[in-house]
Amino acid sequence: MKLKIGNVELEHNIVLAPMAGITNEAFRIICRRFGAALVYSEMISDKGLLYQNERTLKMISVHPEEHPVAIQLFGGDIESLVQAAEFVDQNSDADIIDLNMGCPVNKVVKGKGGAHFLKDPDKIYEAVSEIKARISKPLTVKIRAGWDHHSINCDQVARLVEKAGADAITIHGRTRSDLYSGTVNLDFIKRVKNSVSIPVIGNGDIKSYEDAKKMFDETGVDGVMIGRGALGNPWIFKELTDYFEKGLLPNEIDAEEKIRVLLEHLDLLIGIKGEKRAVLEMRSQAAWYFKHLPHSKSARQGLSKIQTKEDLVNICQEYLKQRY
Repeated sequence: MKLKIGNVELEHNIVLAPMAGITNEAFRIICRRFGAALVYSEMISDKGLLYQNERTLKMISVHPEEHPVAIQLFGGDIESLVQAAEFVDQNSDADIIDLNMGCPVNKVVKGKGGAHFLKDPDKIYEAVSEIKARISKPLTVKIRAGWDHHSINCDQVARLVEKAGADAITIHGRTRSDLYSGTVNLDFIKRVKNSVSIPVIGNGDIKSYEDAKKMFDETGVDGVMIGRGALGNPWIFKELTDYFEKGLLPNEIDAEEKIRVLLEHLDLLIGIKGEKRAVLEMRSQAAWYFKHLPHSKSARQGLSKIQTKEDLVNICQEYLKQRY
């Protein structure tokens, strides 16, 4: 179950995926508290760092409780990616630097970042090798299976990433053209695992211990990465580690516990971003927590209007009252 990435030794091999607009410092702390072995930041613009954008600079800050943590960078220009990686290496307490070479979102791809790199594997090799030569922290790369189903090149890309010196690679088992539709293809992940000797982390559609077991069994990956399966459900990390380390099946999480963690998450976010902004961001986060709760339609409808911490606390208390 243990996993080592460069000189960073993880407690086990279940990690949190980078998710734009979601995996901020507060969310990462919550997931670490429930057992994520490694947490990734949301993707951070290389240009934002180089232009010293205040909001972007705050995104590379790391709370002591969240170690080990990886900062993920994106951009389409190799020179600026190298400079941004150097900046993070020297100015962040992050343990690992990650390159996003798999994001399928149009805004990122149009800037020749994310999955656009998959069109030019040699450019991936150049970027990874230049960055690896300039930083001291371990370097990881996150990719997809290919640009589309006519250009599956994840195994070729993985070999180049390893040759360039990366310490691990994460493969999401969809192509860029798939976006988030359909189901993850484990054969693509297996191809990457069979192509390299560095650690391979599999990503996509893991929402339970059964999903994780299937990925481990069918691909042989060294670790698994959980993204959307952790939304409103940080308990998934404990569920998986209990299963793989102790053979324990998951227990049902009661409503009181889910509400407690939701409000704990809110308090963490307020401490980082202030009440006004934190509450606005928690509208969507809280909806994910309530999505996992029965008979919560009325509560979820009220979340779009919350303006203060008190508003959210009242919705939570009212929901619990109605249940008894």
